[in-house]
Amino acid sequence: MGKNCYNSNQRNALLRQIQELEFAAVELNLYLDNNPNNINALRDYNCITEDLMAAKKKYEMMFGPLTNFGYAKSKAPWQWVNEPWPWE
Repeated sequence: MGKNCYNSNQRNALLRQIQELEFAAVELNLYLDNNPNNINALRDYNCITEDLMAAKKKYEMMFGPLTNFGYAKSKAPWQWVNEPWPWE
């Protein structure tokens, strides 16, 4: 397996992890909107949010920015226009 294939597999796995964590964070957010005193759900939300931030940071360090609106710094040259885009 070549280096590009390894990087592609690693990139895809990390994107999948980010998607799963974002889904869980949104679901817990909606749950907490209706159950704001549920300490266990809040603990889970905070844990997932911490994991999500770490996964995004790891992705951006390895593959470049996930968004282009001030959530991540960019190395020179400007990286946002480079392929592949995060949603591809």
